[in-house]
Amino acid sequence: MSDDGRFEIPKEMRSMAEASFEQARQTFEKFLSSAHQAAGSFEDHGAAARTNVKEIGSKAVAFAEKNVQTSLDYAQALLKAKDLTEVMRLHSEYVQGQMRALAEQASEMGQIVSRAAMDAAKPKSPGEV
Repeated sequence: MSDDGRFEIPKEMRSMAEASFEQARQTFEKFLSSAHQAAGSFEDHGAAARTNVKEIGSKAVAFAEKNVQTSLDYAQALLKAKDLTEVMRLHSEYVQGQMRALAEQASEMGQIVSRAAMDAAKPKSPGEV
């Protein structure tokens, strides 16, 4: 705590946290690059199944990207917090936002998977393989 009673993060700890944050961001960017390459490789297999798998994979990557980006933004905001009250406010907003996002993502993914299952269960026409 400072002389005026405010909570302060020591400079050394802040520097270490900022370096860790930058490393996490770079690692995440490398992960995204690999994930996008992997999702693209699905294009070389099957017709309707390929479309469904690609859509599911793309959505999963997009959700992961959004969730990690939100977490990184939250971590960065925490680094800039001026006091414990701000830390608690940021945490509350982050948790509430993540709960909403996860519920929306689960619903959307459920719809996509259901549609894919229905497509897979459709009988093939005589000319299809």
